[in-house]
Amino acid sequence: MARKALILLEGHGVNGPLYVQAAQHLGLHPITLSANPAQYGYLSAESIQAVRVDTDNLDALIRECSRLRVRYDIAGITGFAGDDESVSATVGKLCEHFDLPGPNPKSTERCCDKFVQRQLLADAGVPVPAYRLAANAAEVGSYAAEIGLPVILKPAVGSGSIGVRLCRNIDELSAHTNFLLGGKRIWRSSPRIVVEEFVQGPYYCASIMGNEVIAIAAAEFGLPPHFVFREYIFPASLNEDEHKCIVDVSLSCLRALDLGWGPTNIEFRWTKRGPVVIEVNPRMAGGDPRLIQLCYGVDLITEHLKLIIGEEWDLRKRHWQTVISRSLLPDRDGILDWIEGSTKAAAVPGVVEVKFTVHPKTPIVRKGDYRDRIGYVTATSPSRARTEAILERAVGLIDWSITPFATLGSEGQSAAPHAPMPPEIAPGAR
Repeated sequence: MARKALILLEGHGVNGPLYVQAAQHLGLHPITLSANPAQYGYLSAESIQAVRVDTDNLDALIRECSRLRVRYDIAGITGFAGDDESVSATVGKLCEHFDLPGPNPKSTERCCDKFVQRQLLADAGVPVPAYRLAANAAEVGSYAAEIGLPVILKPAVGSGSIGVRLCRNIDELSAHTNFLLGGKRIWRSSPRIVVEEFVQGPYYCASIMGNEVIAIAAAEFGLPPHFVFREYIFPASLNEDEHKCIVDVSLSCLRALDLGWGPTNIEFRWTKRGPVVIEVNPRMAGGDPRLIQLCYGVDLITEHLKLIIGEEWDLRKRHWQTVISRSLLPDRDGILDWIEGSTKAAAVPGVVEVKFTVHPKTPIVRKGDYRDRIGYVTATSPSRARTEAILERAVGLIDWSITPFATLGSEGQSAAPHAPMPPEIAPGAR
């Protein structure tokens, strides 16, 4: 009898190892298909089977999966969005081709285009920011004037806040437009930039499986003009009416976009008119499954895999805890001289994880997106106040030093240890 295999398109630094472990726990053999398997260190570290293939080429993926089917019983296919959300749609197309349970590829593809997504939500009466689609600098300037500064500029397709920026004046608008159009960003087709109203208010994120809202988190960002997540809090402090309102709008999004199979992640800003939808992602957010498991005892990755392979899932909550995860964000570019304190921070009661994602002597070049994070600390307890106190104590034990590039080679000059994490100055959209 052929061994059952789970096909994973590309990988993910946080969720990838969890999917591999969950697959093995369910008796599945994980196989990663990637354009560059070497970029995912956990594959070699855990001796996970990986195949190099062009994951942008559907025909090549079909041929590779057909070849693997000679040896394995392919029980399911899923994947991870990287800089480009198209992987989510490709998963649906592969599942459809091989007659496997999976997301609707047409719905997922529409959702992955931020402009098309906006149109569908607006047509269904779902509250969204004012928006326009621009193809060149002249259109960006014209639409920004229509909407009114400040505005958000973002690529129509992408993830992880890559290329997303708050433009508060004409100079910032021009600079970021030139950045997006100036050849530094690789466009799969002609440039398509979403010009969007800057919606202000507390940020919330709904994690959904199927048609059920499992958890709602609150979050804070680092300093503008970028939208780099500084802190996640599960669960968000919402009253009953606020919680119901976010759930209702979330379900409206699923109906408007014809989603509702597997994981969905929806981002909001709470405004005077209630929750305004910033983005709907037809996938699981990076890092959220682990935090939700700590908060509620629900293993979303295992339950997602059960759905993929046709087994019955169990989304029942088993306990309630407050979980907060704080990102460690550098305050300058340069060479990381040293970073320390992980052992002391991890020893603080209530801390469940401390991880540094960089090593000393690594060049630090901030990009204004999720890649800026150099580590994180996660804590949990029965109450928010206690969890916040645990986190502050642990983060206070961590320190690092970065020598700015401009001072390298200059005698007697070095960077001071990092300043405390800055508070959120202005909320924005991802």
